[in-house]
Amino acid sequence: MQQPETTAAFGGRQDPGRSVGPLLAPFEDIRTIAVLRGGGLGDLMFALPAIAALKNRYPEAVITLLGMPAHAALLTGREASVSEVVELPVHPGVRPGESDPAAVEQFFDTVRGSFDLAVQLHGGGRNSNPFLLRLEARHTIGTRTHDAVALERTIPYVYYQQEVFRALEVVGLAGAAPVEPEARLSLTARDAERAGQLLGPGPVIALHPGATDPRRRWPSSSFAEVAVRAAADGCEVVVVGDASDVPAAEEIVRLALAQLPTASVRSLAGRLDLGELLGVLGASTVVVGNDSGPRHLAQALGTPTVGVFWIGNVINAGPVGRTLHRLHFSWVTHCPTCGADLRQVGWTAERCEHDDSLVASVQPGAVYADVAELRATSLLLRGR
Repeated sequence: MQQPETTAAFGGRQDPGRSVGPLLAPFEDIRTIAVLRGGGLGDLMFALPAIAALKNRYPEAVITLLGMPAHAALLTGREASVSEVVELPVHPGVRPGESDPAAVEQFFDTVRGSFDLAVQLHGGGRNSNPFLLRLEARHTIGTRTHDAVALERTIPYVYYQQEVFRALEVVGLAGAAPVEPEARLSLTARDAERAGQLLGPGPVIALHPGATDPRRRWPSSSFAEVAVRAAADGCEVVVVGDASDVPAAEEIVRLALAQLPTASVRSLAGRLDLGELLGVLGASTVVVGNDSGPRHLAQALGTPTVGVFWIGNVINAGPVGRTLHRLHFSWVTHCPTCGADLRQVGWTAERCEHDDSLVASVQPGAVYADVAELRATSLLLRGR
């Protein structure tokens, strides 16, 4: 394996204006590529443009995503640059859960030496870079914090960077220029058919109240106010989410119907498989959600969205365009309970134990104003 290169040692830069960062000379004879990207569905959306760039640069290569079961479920049957998904084992900093050393060794016994190029798109590298190196690929690229082990070619991991562009900057190290700035998903015939069975013929506003980090969750009362306004304007409102979102979804429906008993507001949370969720998101006129997977999926499907974000997450995960995607965010920088500084997230400071919503100050009226405007935009662009 080649020795790690420093930034100063990078050579062969080509057309730097075509990439996010340095666009280096491509590697030779690349036939198999592994991309490490665990996490949720939103994390996969951040990685897809980089994977598309790799496929464009190495069109004959088989690209294997080392990811999660939900990633495989999402990509199966859809056009994608990924050739296959291999499920990651539970491993500290790579996939959460109770680690099974035997399963980890079995994973590496299966994949070791299988790849010409291994790409780390999974955080700062403290855990993911050693994991990637165990693949024993001929070439390795990725990100690294100052205390992470180096790969052959790396860029610095600086927490506050838009994740899509971070991933695109990484693959530029392998000579892969961007071909698309956002993830794109299409619906299958089954997705569309199920959406037609689940939804009425009129305008649909989908709400998603969940988020992995409870501090990113907008209050149920605020979602309910948006639901009431949308229903009063003749929209069908559906609340979506997984099983963990059921209590919030039911509360939103209860609060909305208490204000407007005739409202067409119902919960589908915990009742949809992934294809059905995609169908509902794709058929919706506008999706309103926190910074979480379903909002990112809706964006990839081309559905207009209104996102409720904490200011720090806007930098990392916020959509770039504003014609179809609007943002409402709070400027909170310290924990409302203990005053802990929230700006240094994850890599430089441990979070406090409090789960106060950091986005509670976002006003429902302002959110619905964007919903109404995007509804008109959606009617023009999508005929719905």
